[in-house]
Amino acid sequence: MYDKVEELDLAGSWELIGLLAEKGLCEKPKLISLNSMTPSGEHGMRFSADYHFTDSLQPDVLIVPGGSGARIAMEDTDVINYLKKTAENCHSILSICTGMYLMQKAGLFKHKRATTHWAFLEHLKKDNTVTVVEERYVKDGNIWSSAGVSAGMDMCLAFIADYYGDDVASNIQLDAEYYPSPTIYGEAHKNNATSNYIKKLR
Repeated sequence: MYDKVEELDLAGSWELIGLLAEKGLCEKPKLISLNSMTPSGEHGMRFSADYHFTDSLQPDVLIVPGGSGARIAMEDTDVINYLKKTAENCHSILSICTGMYLMQKAGLFKHKRATTHWAFLEHLKKDNTVTVVEERYVKDGNIWSSAGVSAGMDMCLAFIADYYGDDVASNIQLDAEYYPSPTIYGEAHKNNATSNYIKKLR
């Protein structure tokens, strides 16, 4: 995480992994900060990090949330080097929304299929080394990426199913009561700039 992280990117996936930990299926999730140890989120929520990225810690699974602060954190060479080095020994890396900026800068999307928030797809498409997929989430090898904000929860649940099996994912889904309403409000989703998966909802 980092200053100006998108809150739901972080908290949504944290909830699902936290439920796994409660079942004894993994360690409790930990917050690793890329800058401040007490960052504020995009909308003012405050966090307290467990570790700084300069501490000696090798996660098995790394989740990279989005937020406007990603575009600041990506300018820190030490942060990018940390992501590159950590990725070498991770089972999986999950990028949510504009966590894409950090992943891209670290070269972790190179020659991969990936996605991001619909408003930033054009930026990602400018990178000829990335195959942009306009879906809610996509898996390519050990690299996962999701569209914006709430899509991170869908990706995280799919990751749990992939890693632990459908039965475990089913129980986590029930515990979180994560059955999103299919209701679509108004006409905003008809914006021609949106992802293809959103256009299919029309």
